[in-house]
Amino acid sequence: MVLLKGFVKPEDQVKIVHTCRQLGIGPRGFYRPSFKNGAKMKLWMMCLGKNWDPTTGFYGPTRPCDGAQVPTIPEAFKTIVQTANSTASEFPQINPDVCIVNYYSDSGKLKLHQDKDESRRSINQGLPVILVSIGDTAEFLFGDTRDKDRASKINLESGDVLILGGRSRLLFHGISHVKPNTAPTRLKEETGLRPGRVNLTFRQY
Repeated sequence: MVLLKGFVKPEDQVKIVHTCRQLGIGPRGFYRPSFKNGAKMKLWMMCLGKNWDPTTGFYGPTRPCDGAQVPTIPEAFKTIVQTANSTASEFPQINPDVCIVNYYSDSGKLKLHQDKDESRRSINQGLPVILVSIGDTAEFLFGDTRDKDRASKINLESGDVLILGGRSRLLFHGISHVKPNTAPTRLKEETGLRPGRVNLTFRQY
């Protein structure tokens, strides 16, 4: 597990927000997903490359909720994540074909979970999951179990990149809360980003 603090440059953070907004307001954009029990998640989600369905754990080219075709991953996103992957040279290099974009409002959160729906080959090889944080700071939880009281905590700030690979590939992780008014001033002024946080999770299926 490697944390690259402030890895994404401020100007690239601005570009990411603009791109996510363009993609997110369209018919294939953000929607509020549900858990398997039907309860709504406390975030908004959009998938790029391949769709991940949180109710089934399956990947596919379209979204079951509305049949919309999933947009491709912008090349600029791939460049950022592959550069980060190369910087953390202890992990194998991925060719990301999945990008899950989550928007957390200032009341958003996500329970501890594992990213384990990718192909067995991807998981067995320890191919990393790479998370890019933009906007307000979030308290990130991680640990060997789903018990949040035993989880470790770190702050993920705007521009941070977190890489989970190798033995940390299947760590339980989640977001306990978002810290209001912590996004960089430049980011808010140049994008009009609403209070909250954008997280991009890159995977190779």
